[in-house]
Amino acid sequence: MGTGATSAGPANRLSSNALAFGVATFYASFFRGTPLLVQVLIIYLALPQFGIVLSGFASGILALSLNYGAYLAETIRAGILSVPRGQAEAAKALGLGRGVIAFKVIAPQAMRIIIPPAGGNFISMLKDSSLVSIMGLWELNFLAQSYGRATYHYMEMLLTAAAIYWFLSIGLELVQNRLERRFGRGFMADRQGR
Repeated sequence: MGTGATSAGPANRLSSNALAFGVATFYASFFRGTPLLVQVLIIYLALPQFGIVLSGFASGILALSLNYGAYLAETIRAGILSVPRGQAEAAKALGLGRGVIAFKVIAPQAMRIIIPPAGGNFISMLKDSSLVSIMGLWELNFLAQSYGRATYHYMEMLLTAAAIYWFLSIGLELVQNRLERRFGRGFMADRQGR
């Protein structure tokens, strides 16, 4: 039994529709290949030239979502392709429908591969949210700099912001570890049985 990947190699995508394949490839390439700061500025400063005016908050959320969505899409694709093709073929032989195969057979096995990099992406996105401060949004980094400027206590304010980011990251790491244990149970039991 081979893996879910075909001989097409890196060009392999999950959609056989040429338009969907092209859009997905462009999206992933553009948002993974350009800096997040440039994307934030394009959405916040350049889109109004085309009549699309978004608030700073909406621009920040859109930029972070599009950027990290591209990374997450590739992570999910890699997780799905890591499941041996024989799993889906066996499920089809049992008469299971496509939806059942996708959500009850493929997804639980793919989650073991998806969760570690996806958790890292969410932690990175939390930290990169500080980039939206360039739009004057009142987020943690902006507040730390503002209070530091007003009180001349930059060190205290920036260390406080760093500690808050760190504690939030630790919380996300704990959730990630719990999910990794949950979806890795069957795999670890299989390895211990050998």
